[in-house]
Amino acid sequence: MAESGQIPLLRLENVSRAFGVSTGAWARISGQLRGRPVSHVVHAVSEVSLQIAAGEVVGLVGESGCGKSTLGRLAAGLLVPSAGRVLWQGEDLATMSGKAQRAARRALQLIFQDPFAALNPRLRVQQIIGEAPVVHGRIKRSEQQAYVTSWLARVGLGTDALTRYPHQFSGGQRARIGIARALAMEPQLLICDESVAALDVSVQAQVLTLLMQLQRELGLACLFISHDLAVIRHVSDRVAVMYLGRIVEQAPAAQLFAAPNHPYTQGLLAAAPTLQPGRRAFVAIQGELPSPLAPPAGCAFHPRCPHAMPRCREERPRLQAVTPDHWSACHLNDA
Repeated sequence: MAESGQIPLLRLENVSRAFGVSTGAWARISGQLRGRPVSHVVHAVSEVSLQIAAGEVVGLVGESGCGKSTLGRLAAGLLVPSAGRVLWQGEDLATMSGKAQRAARRALQLIFQDPFAALNPRLRVQQIIGEAPVVHGRIKRSEQQAYVTSWLARVGLGTDALTRYPHQFSGGQRARIGIARALAMEPQLLICDESVAALDVSVQAQVLTLLMQLQRELGLACLFISHDLAVIRHVSDRVAVMYLGRIVEQAPAAQLFAAPNHPYTQGLLAAAPTLQPGRRAFVAIQGELPSPLAPPAGCAFHPRCPHAMPRCREERPRLQAVTPDHWSACHLNDA
């Protein structure tokens, strides 16, 4: 968290994002038969507030489809929020001047999930990494080769990579190229969207170690999005848990993993594999993630929650402090 009086590097204030979708005839008919018409709006992110301080690593975790990637794109300015504000160093991105907005977005860089799809197959590595710094005036065209070579060295690749195309590299090497491309813009904040999920486990560890080493060396802030609890625990200073478009729990990483408060977080940790000795019963979270086309009333987790009570079906719990720096959205905290 940002220290008292210090402006966070990035702050999301009650940010929401909805997408309109076309509904087929069969979906409309089946909805009418069930007495529950199908919505034409996907509520991908709903009223999320989150902040990231300079040099801080915030982990964002949740099941697939909960809105993590959409939130990352909202934070990066790739999507415009339907409601709420995205603030960069205290200024609203939407109301900044064009020059200030471009500078802010240069300082926010993404590393995408698929290291192959994220790289232009028609460009050589020198262009992939070095073109944006030239276009944005960070380096001269004559300096591009030396500049790209220096970043390739920092991510563990040699100069022979300069003239090669993405398809000539392994998945781990492509991930390193993606990291070099993001860092070549000298950002202040990295948004890593499942950036090691597509790699083999052994390669994941290498790329993750490299990424965290560079993050510490360069003093970068980072929003690290993943569904892998082990990765989140390893890299994060603070963790936010997301469910069906909302943050349901947020706390320092050590505190959240030692004493999770929200039933959903408890379920995630209970279902995660562990290397601790001794037997442990595997307990899966019951049911499936509800459709964002028709989110449940009240607490979105109540259809799957073992502690659900009548209030949970009617009233949505607010995110409130249960201990200093530990926030949770659960009616059990009011008991």
